[in-house]
Amino acid sequence: MADGETGRTFRLAYVPGVTPAKWVNVWTERMPDVPITLVAVPAAEVVDLLRNGGADAGLVRLPIDREGLSVIPLYVETTVAVVPKDHVATAADEVSIADLADDEVFHPLDDTIEWPVRPGLPAFTRPATTADAVEMVASGTGILLVPLSLARLHHRRDLTHRPVSDAPQSQVALSWPTDATTDLVEDFIGVVRGRTVNSSRGRTPTEKPAQRRAPKPAQKSSGRRAVPADRRKKGRRPR
Repeated sequence: MADGETGRTFRLAYVPGVTPAKWVNVWTERMPDVPITLVAVPAAEVVDLLRNGGADAGLVRLPIDREGLSVIPLYVETTVAVVPKDHVATAADEVSIADLADDEVFHPLDDTIEWPVRPGLPAFTRPATTADAVEMVASGTGILLVPLSLARLHHRRDLTHRPVSDAPQSQVALSWPTDATTDLVEDFIGVVRGRTVNSSRGRTPTEKPAQRRAPKPAQKSSGRRAVPADRRKKGRRPR
């Protein structure tokens, strides 16, 4: 841990559906003197939070406005259709966008999937949040396409979901203000990238490794074999 980090807290923002537990556990084990504080934030607000210093780094859904931010993509999520349990889509293990052409599809304002063309038919309204859209799906007025983790987050007994084989996918990434790339941020980058505690993290080491002693210069050989002391005799050996 770098000088001056004692007593600090690392603040990690995360958007709905993203589960930071596995990285938090590694951090807690590796950095016991630096507590980690989790900041839950709506996907639409995470960029402003990072730029305003409300968190040191954040787990976000791409795409985002990257101005002033560094981004490391982490993983991609399957897109699923959230439908009532009696919907025709439940007859198959997965569906395509073409299968949903006649369905009204909600497009919530906090949708983070980048659609070249919106699937299905436009719903009668745009819900403010994914949670609101799920409620509307439950009322039987349309369906919803979301990353798998959000479908699980908003699970209801009267709804189910199916993978959409040809839909764009949501990508989760780690982001932070480029001008605030602190040692703690570098440490967390090492955690999410799976680096070991002893691996190089691209930051200045905080502890100098023990210095090795310089090896003694090798003595020049005279070309003659050494003779044990007890065999040495004075004078020359007769020829």
